[in-house]
Amino acid sequence: MDVSVIIVNWNTRELLRNCLASVISQSRDTSYEIIVVDNASHDGSVSMCERDFPTVKLIANDRNRGFAAANNQAMQVASGRYYLLLNPDTVVLDTAIDRCVAYADSHPDIGVVGCQVLERDGQIQQTGFSFPSAWILFLTLTGLPRLFPHSSIFAKPQLGWWRRDTLEDIDVISGMFMLVRHEAIKQVGVMDESYFIYAEEADWCFRFSKAGWRRVFFPGAQIIHVDGGGKSTGQVNVKMLVQLQKSMLIYFRKNLGLGQWIAAKTLFLFSNAARLVGWLLPSVVTRDPVARSKAAAATAALRFHIFGVDPT
Repeated sequence: MDVSVIIVNWNTRELLRNCLASVISQSRDTSYEIIVVDNASHDGSVSMCERDFPTVKLIANDRNRGFAAANNQAMQVASGRYYLLLNPDTVVLDTAIDRCVAYADSHPDIGVVGCQVLERDGQIQQTGFSFPSAWILFLTLTGLPRLFPHSSIFAKPQLGWWRRDTLEDIDVISGMFMLVRHEAIKQVGVMDESYFIYAEEADWCFRFSKAGWRRVFFPGAQIIHVDGGGKSTGQVNVKMLVQLQKSMLIYFRKNLGLGQWIAAKTLFLFSNAARLVGWLLPSVVTRDPVARSKAAAATAALRFHIFGVDPT
């Protein structure tokens, strides 16, 4: 078996349907299996898989176990030489999986391969990023990458100067499409389930890096991120913001030590406080829903960092 395609799903039935169809239609030169782990969806995703894709291996959880744990469930039963972590809101284009496998086969020192990701309008999406650090976090929270989008210094978090049209060794491959060599996984282990969602692929890539495995962005294969080009309402999900910051702190403490963890904690405190001050007045005076959501998210994040109140 060449590839075990692993898809973690949560309430994305129709997106999942299209994703599965694209994997099947665009995989021609590689032998593969598809494993779907459903995290307690309530939209009929499980019954759709059972009815329309009977050859798919389906693991139906009775609760949402998170991204890392669900992927690990699939890896326990996977049999491929490579494991492909694939988001359900993607569509595989033009034998992308075959192309990535062929490239990885010709470069045995590569542990992880990512591909070019397109938005629905054909624009290339910025995927792949630098390993987290206090400096990277400072840049992200201050918004400097947006002010200097092509700077090799200030745009470092998401490598803003790079157009994603060249072959590159990078720190972190996005978990949206992540082809991982089974041999590398046997060496470093599966995903760390301390992360419910966010930062788990950065942690994994950090471990691959320490073990000497390359992580390569391969632009010769493409997928569409169907949910990537949609219009944003501007509102902030409270639980998602806190979960992101929570996961980042886990990463800092585990991989970078106490000093960097303290720096990250301090940066989050000041950033959330500044956001609260900036959005509190317009949320009260104008009752603008965007301002109110951002003020609520900043408040929840501050409560988490100061009092340990976890809304997730």
